[in-house]
Amino acid sequence: MPTLFVPHGAGPCFFMDWNPPDAWNAMAAFLENVASTLPARPSAIVLVSAHWLEPAFSVGSGAQPELIYDYYGFPPHTYELRYPAPGAPQLAARIAALLGQAQLPARQDDARGFDHGMFIPLKLMFPAADVPVVQLSLRHDLDPQAHLDAGRALASLRDEGVLIVGSGMSFHNMRGYGDPRFGPISDTFDRWLVDTVESAAPQREHALAAWEQAPSARLCHPPRAEEHLLPLMVVAGAASEAGGRCVFSDRVMETTLSAFRFD
Repeated sequence: MPTLFVPHGAGPCFFMDWNPPDAWNAMAAFLENVASTLPARPSAIVLVSAHWLEPAFSVGSGAQPELIYDYYGFPPHTYELRYPAPGAPQLAARIAALLGQAQLPARQDDARGFDHGMFIPLKLMFPAADVPVVQLSLRHDLDPQAHLDAGRALASLRDEGVLIVGSGMSFHNMRGYGDPRFGPISDTFDRWLVDTVESAAPQREHALAAWEQAPSARLCHPPRAEEHLLPLMVVAGAASEAGGRCVFSDRVMETTLSAFRFD
């Protein structure tokens, strides 16, 4: 399986009216097409969400997790969305063990549900909700190298048909959305991201570990708010030596948003 970093949009944006009405159409079409580009149907999905941070890596281990509607101020019907995908407790235990073997302590959490960083994009990618999903948290310290290492620890799962997905946003400065001044700023950082992802694995990892030094980095991901970028580190680590490329880019709310694939 490849590994993927996908944008999950703004709250439940794909499932409500927006202004302008077509703002998220291209991103929705990209997400809807992902499954058709895979070499096979995944045996399971490991999804790293920007919306789950814990002191140590945590793995959702419930058999049938409920949904967490962790967005605010949206239309009432968006709190009735459903995505009844099963969990995969045995896979969750294995993920925790693989992280532990890599000297990355991890805990299992059988009570936490699926947050919107999971169910919003997956409703488009796998609408039947019939592929088991295990959600993996970020670590609260947001250490990029630790997240690269976590991905590397899980790389062997790809050979077993497990799809590893990072769900975040390549630009995530809430003050920048809708501000035309941030268009060129997001473009500069996006060009750096594309060049970095497409570089050879050793250079790629070195650059991602030092992402704060990239041009406009902290204007695109303010200090202590880079949780929407860190899922990229996990999927890049899980890619091992595989090549990476940009597979989607669009201008939304005056900013450039991109998706990346490694295979």
